[in-house]
Amino acid sequence: MNNKTTSRSKHIDFILLDLICVEASFLLAFLIRLGTNGQKFSDGYALINGLIIIAHAAIVFYTEGYSGILRRGYWKELKSVVTYNIELLAVVLAILFFSKQSADYSRIVMGLFFIINNVFMYIVRIARKNHLCKVNIKTGKLNRMLLLTDYNHASKLIEGLQTYNYSSFFLKGIVILDKDMAGDKISDIPVVANSENMYEYVKEHVIDEVFIGYGSDELGEITDKFLSMGVTVHISVNRIIPKVPNPSLENINDLTVVTTSISFMSFKQKVIKRLIDIIVSIPGIIATGILFVILGPIIYHQSPGPIFFKQERVGKNGRKFKIYKFRSMYMDAEERKKELMEQNKMSGLMFKMDDDPRITPIGKFIRKTSLDEFPQFINIFKGDMSLVGTRPPTVDEFLQYDAHHKSRLAIKPGLTGLWQVSGRSDITDFEEVVRLDNEYIKNFSISYDLKIILKTIGVVFKREGSV
Repeated sequence: MNNKTTSRSKHIDFILLDLICVEASFLLAFLIRLGTNGQKFSDGYALINGLIIIAHAAIVFYTEGYSGILRRGYWKELKSVVTYNIELLAVVLAILFFSKQSADYSRIVMGLFFIINNVFMYIVRIARKNHLCKVNIKTGKLNRMLLLTDYNHASKLIEGLQTYNYSSFFLKGIVILDKDMAGDKISDIPVVANSENMYEYVKEHVIDEVFIGYGSDELGEITDKFLSMGVTVHISVNRIIPKVPNPSLENINDLTVVTTSISFMSFKQKVIKRLIDIIVSIPGIIATGILFVILGPIIYHQSPGPIFFKQERVGKNGRKFKIYKFRSMYMDAEERKKELMEQNKMSGLMFKMDDDPRITPIGKFIRKTSLDEFPQFINIFKGDMSLVGTRPPTVDEFLQYDAHHKSRLAIKPGLTGLWQVSGRSDITDFEEVVRLDNEYIKNFSISYDLKIILKTIGVVFKREGSV
C-alpha cells in the first residue's frame, strides 16, 4: 500500500468532516448572497455543488494533504487548510471557465465560500484533533509503549518519541539495559525494569509495543522473546536489524523504525473486521433479548440468581474486561471449582471436565447448543471482543501464563476461533491451544475469518461441544 492510500484510509474521519464543512460553507455562502431562492439553487448552483464534491474527491485521491495531519501544529494546519481551499476553488473555476459557464454564477458566492470554508475547516480539524487527544488519554485507548535503551541515549529517544501531541501511543516506561535504574525517572518517564526483569514486567503489565533503541549482540534474542509474547517490536534502523517477521518501515514521530509483529493487520482489514463485528453483533444482541425472555425464567427457576453470568477476563495484550454469558452453572460454581481441579482433563492452564456437576440442567442444553454464548455479542458490539479471535482466559489462568503464552493475546479475543473449530472437544493440551491461536494470528485475513465463521456454524449444528 503506497503512502497516499495509507493516508486516506487512516484519516477517513477528517476526509468526511472536510466534506461536511465544504457542503455547509457552500450552502451558507449561497444563503448570504442569494437568500432562500430554491429555484435559483436548483437551476444552476446545484451543478456547482456537485463540482465541489467531485473536486474534493479528486484532491483527496491525488494529493497528500492528509498525510501527517495528526502531527501538524496550528500554523502548519492553517497553511494546509488554505492550500486545500485554493486547490478546490481552482478546480471548480477551471471547469466552469472551460465549459464557458463562469459568467452565469456569482463571484461573491464563490468568494464567500472560500472564506467561510477556510474558517470552518480549520476550526473543525483542530477541534477533531484535540478531541482525539483527550478521548485517547481519557479512555486509555492509546497503545502502551516500553522503551528499551542504554542510559546515554535515553533522553534523546524520549524527546523523539514525545515530539507530537497526537501520537497513537504513550510512553509507559523505560528499561535501561546497561545499568539498574529501576525506580528512577528520565525526563519524567519512570524506569520500570532492567535487563533481568523486563520480560516479567511485560508479562504482568499491559504493554502493546516495545521500542528498541539499543544495539547489541543480544538484539535478535530480545526481539524474538518479545515477539513470542505477542508484543509489537519497533527497532531503530540505525541498529543492527535481525531477520524478523512481517517487517515494515515506518515513522514513530521523528524516529524511523523497522516494525515487526506476529500479528499484522492493515488499516483496511481492521475497518472491515470491525464493520463485520458491528453488523453481526446487532442481530446477535436482538437474539439475546429474545433468548432472555425464553431462557431467563428457566435459569432462575433451576438456580435462583442473575440470568447473566459476568466474569472478568483478559483481552488484548492483558486488558481486562467483563465477559457476558447466560448463566449455565449453579451460583456456587466458582467455589466448587477448587474441589474439582483433580478431574481437570486439560493439560495446562484451562479447566474442562466431563459431566461437570456445577452445570444446571438448562445449562447443559444451552452449552451444548452454544446459546450461552449469545450475550457475548454485547462484548463484540462494545469492542472488547471480535467475532473471530482467541478465547479470553480468566484472570487466574492468565496469572499462571509463561511469557510465550501471552502471544495468544496479541489480538482481540473472539467468540470463536481456530482451535474451537479444530476438534476443540478432543484438545486437552493447552500448548496445542496456544499453537493454534498463534497459527490464526500469524495467518490472519478476512477470508480466513469467514472460513472460521462458516466452520463454527457447522460445528454448532453438529453439537460438537460449546464454542
